[in-house]
Amino acid sequence: MWSFFHKLGSPPWLYKISGSILRWLLPITLVALAVGLTWGLLFTAPDFRQGNSYRIIYIHVPAAVVALAGYYIMAIAGAVSLIWKMKMADVAMKACAPIGAAFTFVALLTGAIWGKPTWGAWWVWDARITSMLVLLFLYLGVVALYEAFDNKEAASKACAVLSLVGMVNIPIIYKSVDWWYSLHQPASIKLTGGSTIDSSMLYPLFWMIASFYALFACAMMLNMRVEILQREARTGWVKRLALGGASRGAKS
Repeated sequence: MWSFFHKLGSPPWLYKISGSILRWLLPITLVALAVGLTWGLLFTAPDFRQGNSYRIIYIHVPAAVVALAGYYIMAIAGAVSLIWKMKMADVAMKACAPIGAAFTFVALLTGAIWGKPTWGAWWVWDARITSMLVLLFLYLGVVALYEAFDNKEAASKACAVLSLVGMVNIPIIYKSVDWWYSLHQPASIKLTGGSTIDSSMLYPLFWMIASFYALFACAMMLNMRVEILQREARTGWVKRLALGGASRGAKS
């Protein structure tokens, strides 16, 4: 366990293992997304109240779920970077921020598209929606802080602190529909008790959530690989990698 943890701190090892994982995970993810979208958007039955407009949950819910999980990953990476000064944790935190922001934006956008026919408005200052908007600003804040500092170590510390402080927003997002009056419907999928969504609609939703997790993992590994190459550009192993790629290109 500890040896694996230490390997994660090695840029060459992480670059190599992420490339190996991406070779099979990326095509599987693309196929899974295509299957899930086809299943959810074309083959599930219309909802008896919302008709076909509910189908946007197959994008909206997975995006929201993964956006929240992504913040946990970013905050944990920030804590590891802050406590153990682990460079790859800082790489993970930086790589995670723009991806989390993108997933949060998709969740907000698809929520607005669903809200127009359901509530009669693109946007309302609902507790759930507002706290998700705060999540977007937290992600963008981490992105902006990295760009604002010339000193990368200071940037890492500031981003780690912001990530950890922003964790207070996550339980607010989860419990907002229970704590305050909200137009947003309560959770349809519950860990305890029965779900309020029919199994014919639930299974493709689970499929899409899993597919979005895989998509997040692929995007994060790709981002991390780019960041590793930028940070390690002057090292011998990156130069050898570049020379190897150049020689293969010349041979072809």
